[in-house]
Amino acid sequence: MAARINEQQFEEKVLKADKPVLVDFYSDTCIPCKRMAGVLGEIEDDYEGKLDVFKINVNYEQGLAGKYEVMSAPTLIYFIHGEQQWRLTGVVKREEITKLVTDI
Repeated sequence: MAARINEQQFEEKVLKADKPVLVDFYSDTCIPCKRMAGVLGEIEDDYEGKLDVFKINVNYEQGLAGKYEVMSAPTLIYFIHGEQQWRLTGVVKREEITKLVTDI
């Protein structure tokens, strides 16, 4: 299961990461976010050691949500070397995510 991180950990875990990072901006009360949890767990298992997956709760980390213009949850943002590569919003299928992380 993806680890939850906060704004203090974001720079080290995401922006300075030596491998790609998929960040799930979510809310505990969001039903679509709960549906995505299983998909993200599978992605994390499939790409173990090649990709990190982290969760950021938009209710507690409003600064990060604002900085990355997250307007709804769930929003997935993919980073490589601290640079945003793409984003997906809403419930998406596993295949849609794996097509976008094929560069690993």
